[in-house]
Amino acid sequence: MSQSLYTNLKAKYPDCEIDVLAPAWCKPILERMPEVNTAIEMPIGHGELNIWGRRTVAKQLRNRNYTHAYVLPNSAKSALIPWFAAIPNRVGWKGEFRYGLLTDLRPNKNVFQYMVERYVALSSSKADMLNDVSLATCPRPKLTVDLESQAEAVSRLMLRNDKPIIGICPGAEFGPAKRWPDKYYAKLAQYIISKDQYVWLFGSEKDQQVTQAIKSNLSIKEQDSCFDLAGKTSLIEAVDLLSVCHTVISNDSGLMHVSSAVGCNIIAIYGSSSPKYTPPLTDRLKMVHTDVNCRPCFKRECPLGHLDCLNKLMPEQVISALESFIE
Repeated sequence: MSQSLYTNLKAKYPDCEIDVLAPAWCKPILERMPEVNTAIEMPIGHGELNIWGRRTVAKQLRNRNYTHAYVLPNSAKSALIPWFAAIPNRVGWKGEFRYGLLTDLRPNKNVFQYMVERYVALSSSKADMLNDVSLATCPRPKLTVDLESQAEAVSRLMLRNDKPIIGICPGAEFGPAKRWPDKYYAKLAQYIISKDQYVWLFGSEKDQQVTQAIKSNLSIKEQDSCFDLAGKTSLIEAVDLLSVCHTVISNDSGLMHVSSAVGCNIIAIYGSSSPKYTPPLTDRLKMVHTDVNCRPCFKRECPLGHLDCLNKLMPEQVISALESFIE
């Protein structure tokens, strides 16, 4: 979602160069954003203070003569590097105690409902941002697809694409309160295959148990049309392969946003979370969730122990959403 900020900055300042300091795992994604000049690896782990390490990073950045720094995380330590680097204009939301660290401190991020609005607002002045920014006016993320890399991945993984492909992203790094049950995904996969379409299962190595459980619930014949890619692709290969999919069905996860940014139809499944903060930024979207009283609780695990927000979301509801996208 930070790409929306970069796009807005490029629109306002066409000659600007945008470098992004971020964790190493972000680098492949950032390199698919045409607005980003250089992705700089952040060597300090999440949550680690490491003052001297931050000073070292800042010393390297100071030589690049940046005029502006946009600090997207809310922590005080995230504002230290631009401060140490003496970047003259340092913009961000109040967050933790950051007085003095930021030169343009925005007081209350809650004036905007959506995270993407909060990011894009930083490209406008404090006086103008409320008039300039809304979800409707925020640029939509769009990642570049490498067709050569895509073809190589299809060949290496021996994937078939002679029929429409439906991607399924059944994992969720956040926790089990975001993961729709495996058995429901299996019923969904059976429906897709019955419509003479392929199922591609996406995820990391951590998701292999989930994807294997889904595929094992299919008949031998059905398994021939289901390709389990979890842990078999790099993140950037997943970007290229997701772009092949006609529609992607996903829990509220990073791959959901990637799928949106490569132009897929999206069916977003919400359990403990809510689309009222970080929805996929696309018009080609169906959102499905239950209306149980306890959601959204935003917990990693169900505090009541029943996971009704997911268990009561029946496959038929997701299939109904899918039918609006497939012929």
